[in-house]
Amino acid sequence: MDLAITLDPQVALPLHRQLYEELRRAILTGRLTSGQRVPSTRTMAQSLGVSRATVTLSYEQLLSEGYLQAVRGSGTFVCQQLPDDLLEVAPIQSSVNAAPLPKQLSAYGVSLTGNDLLRPKEPEATIYFRYGRPAIDHFPLKLWRRLLSRHCRFSSDIFGYAQDSRGYKPLREAIASYISRSRAVQCQPDQVIIVSGSQQALDLVTRLLIDRGDWIAMEDPGYLGARRTFLAQGACLHPVAVDESGFMVKSLATAPGAIKLVYVTPSHQFPTGAILSLPRRLELLAWAQKTGATIIEDDYDSEYRYSDRPIPALQGLGSSDSVIYIGTFSKVLFPALRMGYLVVPPSLVSVFDRAKWLIDRQSSLLDQHVLTDFIKEGHLERHIRRMRNLYDQRRRTLVQALLQHLGEQVTILGKNAGLHLMIRLHTHLSEQEILNRAAQVGVGLISASSYYIQSGSTNEFVLGYTELNEPQIQEGVRRLCQALS
Repeated sequence: MDLAITLDPQVALPLHRQLYEELRRAILTGRLTSGQRVPSTRTMAQSLGVSRATVTLSYEQLLSEGYLQAVRGSGTFVCQQLPDDLLEVAPIQSSVNAAPLPKQLSAYGVSLTGNDLLRPKEPEATIYFRYGRPAIDHFPLKLWRRLLSRHCRFSSDIFGYAQDSRGYKPLREAIASYISRSRAVQCQPDQVIIVSGSQQALDLVTRLLIDRGDWIAMEDPGYLGARRTFLAQGACLHPVAVDESGFMVKSLATAPGAIKLVYVTPSHQFPTGAILSLPRRLELLAWAQKTGATIIEDDYDSEYRYSDRPIPALQGLGSSDSVIYIGTFSKVLFPALRMGYLVVPPSLVSVFDRAKWLIDRQSSLLDQHVLTDFIKEGHLERHIRRMRNLYDQRRRTLVQALLQHLGEQVTILGKNAGLHLMIRLHTHLSEQEILNRAAQVGVGLISASSYYIQSGSTNEFVLGYTELNEPQIQEGVRRLCQALS
């Protein structure tokens, strides 16, 4: 072990005395703890570039004063118990007496200090209707391990830097093929950029397209992670209400400034579950073409539709120059994978490539190689089909339980899609009283109030159901009913 020790041959104090003082200070301040082994005299001399005699003199002084002890055949160690008189010595103070100056944050740093940016504390509950967690216990883990083992044994290029910061080309080709079939996205592999989940995708888009004071329109209620990213960049937000047909495009005309970016979740609006209707999709695309604004299409869980046919992506309906498409594997596979993708217009590929390189050089090459095989060998689509059946049954169980136990006390919002549903409870209790009572019976709920920019409806909750089995769902709703009554 090398120690960070500074010796100055230009000062009058001998080198062995300087080393003694440095080691003594390290022991008294806790850098070297009781019982910790120190380097041998030979190793220390080589590390510091001094003679072994210099180190030996320092060690002998520390040994004689009871700071160090030598163990024959094992080495030299910090004493387990220092002499009693050392316990009365005042702690060594920093040579700088002045109080440290407060750190000056950038505007971006200041924007991250607000309480609104803190992660909400998750309740301690035996049954938690948490949103966004897939059923990990149904993931084909053995298959994934086999693919990991294959590339760890035979792929030497996964341990170096990637040749292309946009991502492993075969993976980009596989994603382009997959989303063109399943989502009708119009793109070439060169337009696909691999990112560490949709949150990094949002951060990239905002950094490259938004300056402080620019206006962004977003759904209200809407995804909190997007809102926080926009505000951290200094954007001004124009909230647009959502009804049963989704984003109300006509409200864009009431914005106080020119809208530069529009953020939407058209395939399954978060959190209400509304589907953006075809007339409004066309209206939004026409508006973007006319104004020159860019649309961010966050397609976070479109793989899971349980009754209607899949709806083509907004990006594939019109000119792809107006839409940046975001997809993620966090909810399809597992969150720890941290793998998502952007589909950007051809004119923006170069700048996004450079920005991605500047931020983190590349996403994990090993995970990209494994995911490539997982998609190309058909495992992804088979997994989605299995999970679609499982989640459909769990959603049906949740809806049935809500209607059975709560009846007219509950309104269920949204379509038969996604990984969650939103409910509105009709009760004289306040939202906080509902959360408290639910917690008392071991049920965790997520309030929808934080998703609103402007004041929204009260007593609305987002219920995730994908990681709960059917008995847990039924028991959770039964307990909730008990808490409300």
